Amino acid sequence: MARVVRFHEHGGPEVLRIETVAPAAPGPGEVAIGVKALGLNRAEALLRMGTYIETPALPSGLGLEAAGIVEQVGANVTGLAPGDAVSIIPPISMVRWPAYGDRITFPAELVVRHPPSLGWEEAAAVWMAYLTAYGALIDIAGLRRDDVVVITAASSSVGLAAIQIVNSVGAVAVAVTRTGRKAQALRDAGAAHVVATAEEDLEARLVEIAGPAGVRVVLDAIGGSIFTPLTAAMARGGILIEYGGLSPEPTPFPLFAVLGKTLTLRGYLVHEIIGDPTRLAAAKAFILDGLASGALKPVIARTFAFDDIVAAHRYLESNEQFGKIVVRV
Repeated sequence: MARVVRFHEHGGPEVLRIETVAPAAPGPGEVAIGVKALGLNRAEALLRMGTYIETPALPSGLGLEAAGIVEQVGANVTGLAPGDAVSIIPPISMVRWPAYGDRITFPAELVVRHPPSLGWEEAAAVWMAYLTAYGALIDIAGLRRDDVVVITAASSSVGLAAIQIVNSVGAVAVAVTRTGRKAQALRDAGAAHVVATAEEDLEARLVEIAGPAGVRVVLDAIGGSIFTPLTAAMARGGILIEYGGLSPEPTPFPLFAVLGKTLTLRGYLVHEIIGDPTRLAAAKAFILDGLASGALKPVIARTFAFDDIVAAHRYLESNEQFGKIVVRV
C-alpha cells in the first residue's frame, strides 16, 4: 500500500489528509518511484484552495516535485532501471500525476537521473525552480554577459535559482525584496545588488544600478503597482517576463514606457518548456551541467516530515522561507 496526501474539499492547509491507497502499477512508458523527498510549490497551495489554473475532481492528490528510487518500470521504458536515483520534472497536470506520496507513478520522460552529488532533499528542490528560471532567462530572454537582470520575489526558490543562472552567464543579478531583512542572505546567495521596496525608491535605485544602459531583463512574480517603476528603469528593447501574480493590486499597463522604449511584456508558464521536448532537452542539459559543476545548487529553507504536511503548507503560506521547502518521506 502507498501513503498519499489528498484533499476532499478546498480550503486551508488543514484540509490535507494522509491516506492509504493501493499503488498503481506502472503502465507502458511509466515508472514507479519510491519517494524519499518532496519539494513544495505555491501552485500546490493554489490547487488546494481551488484557485489554480487546473480544477480537480475531489478528492484530489497534488504535488509537482519529488526524488526517490526507481522501483519498477513499465513496458517500453529505456534508460531507467530499478535502483536508479531519480527526480521528477513537474508534470503539466499534477491532478493526473500527483507527487505527494511515498510511492508514485510518473511518465518516464519526466524522470531524470540526477547527479549523485545531490542528496534527496536537494534533488527534490531542483526542477520547478531551475526550469522556471532557465525558461525565462535563457530560453526566452536570451540572457547575455553583463546584462542587468532584475529579479523580484528574489528569496523564493525560483528567485534564488535565477540569481545562480544569471551569475553563471556572467550577467548582473539585482534582487528585489520587500524589506532589508533578507538583504544580506540575498547577497550571500550571489545577488550583486539588493533593493528593498518598502525602504527605497525602486525606480531610482534601479536607474542608479543599471546606469544609462538600463535594465534589459526583468523576471517578475508579483505584478501590481511594481510594474510602473520596473518599466521606468528598463532599457530600450528590454523584456519583462511575468510568471506570477502575487500582488492583490491591479496591474497597470505602462503604456508610454512600453511605447517609448519598445518594451516586451511577456507572460510565461514553465509548461512552455516542459511541453516542448526540444526545449526541455536543452533545459535539462543546462541545469544538469550547472548542478554537476556546482554553479547551480538548490537552497533549502526548511525540511518537514511527511506526517507534518499540514505544518509544511502553513509555512509555505507564511512567506518567511528563503528557498525551497522540502518534505522528507
